[in-house]
This record gives sequence, structure tokens and C-alpha cells, in this order.
Amino acid sequence: MTPPRTPWTAYGALAASMALVGSYVALSKPLVAAMPVFLLAWLRYLIGAAAMAHWVRRPAHEAPPGRRTHALLFLQGLLGNFLFSICMLYGVSLTTASAAGVIMAAIPAVVALQSALFLRERLDSRALAAIGLAAVGIGLFSLDKGAAAHTAAAASATWMGLPLAVWGNLLVLAAVCCEAAYVVIGKRLSAQMGPKRIAALINLWGLALMTPLGLWAALDYDWGRMGAPLWALLVFYGLAASVWTVWLWMTGLRHVSAARAGVFTVMLPISAATIGVLFMGERLTLLQWLAFGVALLGLIVATWPTRATPPVTRTTDPSAG
Repeated sequence: MTPPRTPWTAYGALAASMALVGSYVALSKPLVAAMPVFLLAWLRYLIGAAAMAHWVRRPAHEAPPGRRTHALLFLQGLLGNFLFSICMLYGVSLTTASAAGVIMAAIPAVVALQSALFLRERLDSRALAAIGLAAVGIGLFSLDKGAAAHTAAAASATWMGLPLAVWGNLLVLAAVCCEAAYVVIGKRLSAQMGPKRIAALINLWGLALMTPLGLWAALDYDWGRMGAPLWALLVFYGLAASVWTVWLWMTGLRHVSAARAGVFTVMLPISAATIGVLFMGERLTLLQWLAFGVALLGLIVATWPTRATPPVTRTTDPSAG
């Protein structure tokens, strides 16, 4: 029997989610420069909680969540939101952007590994090819992005006997594992509740975890630094990061395997670079355009419709008694 084809709306939701992540990461640079990371993250969760308050209530058609579901929601908020943000932001601050990008290229492969281990998903040759193309594309783009060397002070700084750059790379790798867990856990949750409620509950866990750090960061913050444009950008960031991207991702994940969904993370660097070119005066090299082509080829391989297998018909031998 031929498995049902994945609706293109699911692929579109996954691509839109990661493209939106890349866009708000690029556009939020002024916010990172204007306020502490913990304060920015806390305000993001507050905005998301206000916007999704009406999504928290359980619909009549959904079964009450059990302890396992509550545990998955907590892990989703802890790994996918809280720890991912901390590991990524501080990891990138300690290592080069190119090194971080190369490590981030492993997201599709780590998603595939975790989905095989925890979801028992089988990886066919086409899924493996799509994952490989996605990783190569992101890696090529990152290698050409800039091989900016650390300053002498940063290069000589160590902690517990290891250079800070090594710790930065390890933090980025931890962020990759958190992002992969976000995809895998989300696949489990999407079978038990709707995407809107998942987004709302995950955001509440992120808010609970970030509130102590956010309040601490807000004590000494000069709110006069926030003009009207930054407030508008903050609202967009909060809605995009906490509401739209999570809802779109969970909507698509209901119809797509976790391993194949991981390939769509290539849209993150592509959209971030597009924003840089269109609005920030950045330019892409020939190798970067080639890298994008390879990454998009991975998406084509992952989403190309499978050929329907004709049903097997039995023939009756007239000579048979």
C-alpha cells in the first residue's frame, strides 16, 4: 500500500518557520546591542504569553495531557527555548561566526540521528542524501563567511585549561543538540495536541525559566535607550520567536518525519543572508551562492514526490483446478 503523500502546506509551514527564524535573528541585532540577552529573552516570552493567552485552554476534542506529555512540554521549553538560546548566544560570542556556522551545519544530521534513536524513524537513501546536501551547503556558506581571527587577547584566554574558542564551539554544539531535541520532542507532542496549544505551553515554560534572570537583568537597565523603532522591533521579535515560528513548525511537523523536517533548517541561514543583502548592504560571494544552491537542492530532494507504487494484482490461472 502506498503511504499518503505529504501535503505541500506542511513543507511550506516548515520552510516558512525556519525562514522567519533567520529573518528575526538578522533583524534583532539592534536589540542585542541595546539590552542584555536575558532581558531580551524574558521580554520575548512575556510578549508571546500575552499574544497566546487564548491558546492555553484545552480544546474539547483534545484528551487531557498526562504526566509524560507535561514532561515533554517542559523538556521542549527547557531544551528548545531556554538552553538553546543561552548556549547559542554565549557560544557565538566566544568563537568565530564561521566556526559556529560549520557546527550548525550538523543540525540536519543530529536531528536524523536523534529521530532514529528516539522515534525509531527509518532513514531511506533519499533522506540521507537530502541531509548530506543540507549539511554541505550550510558548511560551505559558513566557511566562506569569514574567517575572522580572534583578537590576541581572546586567542590567549583560557578557562579550565582550554581556550575560550573551544568552549564556544562546545556551547554551539550543545545548542545544535538542543535544537535537534526540539524537533524530535515536537514530533511526539504534535501527535497529542494541536500546534497552537503546544506553542503557548512551551512559551509559558520558557517564561518561567527565564523570569528570574530577566528580572535580575532589568534592575539596572536604562529603559531610556529604547526608542519607538526598537520597541516595534521588540514586538516583532517576540511574536516571531515565540508565536509564529513555533506554530508554523508544529503545524508542518504533524505531517513530516522529524528527520526530513530537519533538512528545512537550511532556510535559517538562507533567510538571514537574504535579509543582510536586502536591508544591510551585505554582499554574497560566488561560493556562497553555490552553497545556497547545494542547500536548496537538499530541500528539493527531501520534498520531491515519491512515485506511486502500482497495486499488485493477482492473476488466476484458468488451468488451475
